[in-house]
Parts: sequence; structure tokens; C-alpha cells
Amino acid sequence: MKQTVNLSAFRDAFHKMDRANQFSYQGLEWLFDHCEELERDLGEDYELDVVALCCDFTESTYEDIKRDYNLDFNDDNLNKGVIDYLEENTSIVNYDDDTVLFQQF
Repeated sequence: MKQTVNLSAFRDAFHKMDRANQFSYQGLEWLFDHCEELERDLGEDYELDVVALCCDFTESTYEDIKRDYNLDFNDDNLNKGVIDYLEENTSIVNYDDDTVLFQQF
């Protein structure tokens, strides 16, 4: 049985699984768009698995990423340094001036 999920239902699924705080409101939209893009690229339906998405992806601030990954560069270029590091080591789903959503590694 297949059910089509829109962005609202996608966000609701995270609430129902007590994972509402795993990603920001914007982060969930980025993740939803990413899943839809995967469906198009693969040509097959994506089965929503909230727990797997929470294990595979993370959303974090630039400062937290720098600290968590022990990055050593000048804070004047914090955002660029973090993005460069992540692009070399994993896949970035999306980012803005405050946070980055990326595949955990």
C-alpha cells in the first residue's frame, strides 16, 4: 500500500515519532525536498523512515560543526570553512546563514 506524503504530512511524521526537535522547521523542508529529489533521480518511490533519516542526517550550526569535528581555521571564514570541510567529506542537503543540514559521516 502506498501513501503520498506532502510537506505537512512529512513534518507530522516526525512529530508522531517524537522526533520533532531533531530538525528545524526549515530543516524538515530541506529534508523533504531532498527525499523528493531522490525519488526523481532514482525513478522509484521513497519509503518514509523517520528514524533512518534522523540517523543519516543532522542539522547543526556552523559553530557546533567546527567544535564537533575539531576544525582549525579562522572564525572570520567560519561558514565558508565549514561548508568547504563538509563538501570534501559528505553530502550537504542545504544550508543558510545559521545552520547546515548534511549527511552524517
